[in-house]
Order: sequence, then C-alpha cells, then structure tokens
Amino acid sequence: MELALSIGWLAFVSWLILRACTQRDLFPVVRPEEATRDTLPRITVLVPARNESANLARCVNSLLDQTYPSDRLKIIVVDDHSTDDTFEIAASIARDRPQLTVIKSSPLPPQWVGKCHACWIGARTASSDDDWICFLDADVIAEPELLSAALAVAQAQRLDLLSLTPRQRLESFAERLVIPCGLYLMAFSQDLATVQADHSDKVIASGQFMLVRRSAYESVGGHAAVHDAICEDVRLALRIKRAGGQVMLQDGKALLSARMYTGWSSLWNGISKNLVEMLGGPTATLITSALVLALSVATLLVPAIDGISCAHGREAACIALIPALLGTAAAFGLHIAGAVYFGIPFWYGLLFPLGYAMGVCLALDSLRRRWRGKIVWKGRTYP
Repeated sequence: MELALSIGWLAFVSWLILRACTQRDLFPVVRPEEATRDTLPRITVLVPARNESANLARCVNSLLDQTYPSDRLKIIVVDDHSTDDTFEIAASIARDRPQLTVIKSSPLPPQWVGKCHACWIGARTASSDDDWICFLDADVIAEPELLSAALAVAQAQRLDLLSLTPRQRLESFAERLVIPCGLYLMAFSQDLATVQADHSDKVIASGQFMLVRRSAYESVGGHAAVHDAICEDVRLALRIKRAGGQVMLQDGKALLSARMYTGWSSLWNGISKNLVEMLGGPTATLITSALVLALSVATLLVPAIDGISCAHGREAACIALIPALLGTAAAFGLHIAGAVYFGIPFWYGLLFPLGYAMGVCLALDSLRRRWRGKIVWKGRTYP
C-alpha cells in the first residue's frame, strides 16, 4: 500500500512539472527586438486610474518615453473619482506633454463597474482615426519598446486583441508567498493550447495590458457591453473571440512590469473579489481548493507516513520512502525554481504548502463574498 501511494505521488508530481514546462513553451515571450517601424498605425493608450498616486507618475512617464512615434501616439488618463491626488499628478505631467490628456470620469451609472466606466469614457474620448486602443493598468511600468513590439506581433499574427502578462514585482511577504503559487495553479489547471485555440469557446486575458483593434472593440460594444463585469478583461476578450476575432495572451515580461498589491490587505481584497470567476465558478472553486489543500498536505504527509513505518521496521515502507522523498523533493525543487524566476529569495519555494493553504483561504473568502452578494473594491460596493 505504501509503495503504491508513494509511486503514485512521484508520478503525479512528475506530471505537474511536465505540464508546467509544456504550458511555458506554449506561452511565447514578446521581446523588444520584435519592434518594427515599417507599419505605424495610430494608437491611443488608455490608463484608468483610481487612487493610484503611488504608481501613476512612473506609469505615465514610461508611456511618454516610448520609442513609438509621438505623432501617432496619444495617451489618455481617466481619473475614476480618486480621493487622493491621482488627478493632480497626471495633470501636472500633462502641462508640458501634448501627447497626454487627463480627464475626469463622469458619475458612475447604476450597474457599472468603475474600471469599465473609465475605460469606456476613455475609448469614446480617443480619436476616431485611431486604428488601435491599448488599455493599461496604472500599476504597470512599460519598457520603451513596449508599444512598437506589441503592435508588430499583433499585426504579424493578425490579431484583434493581444494581451500581455507583465513581470510581477513582488516586494512584501504576502506577495512573495501567495502570487507565485497562484500563477502555478493557473498553469496547472488551464490548458493554454485548448483555451487559445481558434475553435475554443474559452479565452484567457490579462487586463493589465490589452491591445485591441478599434474596429473589433467597437463591433462588440466595447466596455459598455461588459459594464457590470468584475473580470472585464476576460469578458471583453471572450466577446471579441466569439464574434470571430483573433485573441491571444502572450508573455510580456521583457516589456512591462507591475506590482498589483502592496501587502496582505490589498492582496486579499484584490484576489478574493474575483477568484471564483477565475477558477470557473463556485463548484470548480470548491473542487480546486480541496485538491490544492490535499496536495499541499501530501507533500509532507506521504514521506512522513513512510518514514514512520520504516522506523518501525517495515521493509516495504523503507522501499516506498524512496519515491515518496523523490516526489516531495521534486515539488520543492519546482517551487524553488519558481522563486528564483520571480527574483525573490529561494527559501520562499520551501514555503509553498503555506502559500497554497493561504490560497485556499482566499478561495473560500471569495465564495463567501459571492454568496453574500456584494464585492467591495477600492471603496465601492458592487453586486
């Protein structure tokens, strides 16, 4: 019994590692050298911002430093009723930069999510001559070649929506503990080859960077069509894909970086607000949470059971201890490699069972919020 369990454990961990490597290979990296100056359509970058005084200046300045020709690039910051000095910061930068326009969002209509409203206002403010619209979160910092490279890829692959995942800047203990585990979970649970296929009725996208062909955006109704969505990025991408558009998520770590959260409070509220939707609904969330918790416990429990039995003289348990330890060592090795990849101390990889346990707590809290019927985010309450 011990031997079968241990071999099964080793086989399962090996499968997870193989799946993670396969997913990585399906996730192409967009690099600065892909930038081209051959075809230069007009583009407007829209930055919705609510209480982003700590991030906005770096974000906007990185956009103003783009290598993309200034006569074909406009930047619009939409202040979403900030209670800090977000608007003043953006306005002070705009005084000497004609590329940059700063506007205030009108009152939030009933049933609208603030970010969707700000994006919709920005899109309606953009020039009708623009060929592309880019939605960029205010906590993102862009490399100078970002827009040139992204547009080159979108045009070469004939995409209607290109979404890029940024390199995550993880500075607090909470971020370093939870976010790598969350990204691993997404890699384990989603089949990119299927989700990103043209025939698939599913989609994956990151709202931190979304480059959208204007004609495709307008044909599906833009953000007005997803005005009540907390996960507006996925909803909008899905509408474009279902309308026949080409949608793709790629790795933008060489072109942009982001720090989404600053500690436990912002991380907890930010992730739990839409984790149920990210995991596929309440039932899928409960199943995923149970499996994640069981596997985290198994990392320590399987070799512990074999070790105790071996210490009591059971020869079969001593043999079973070998694959059990190999499986657990492989699991720790995978997460240590992940810590190195994210540029954080390697020993965070040793804490991954705790990271997944916190993820389960986040999932349960997300379910609680869903059943309660209210989501609180950035000072607003949404149904």
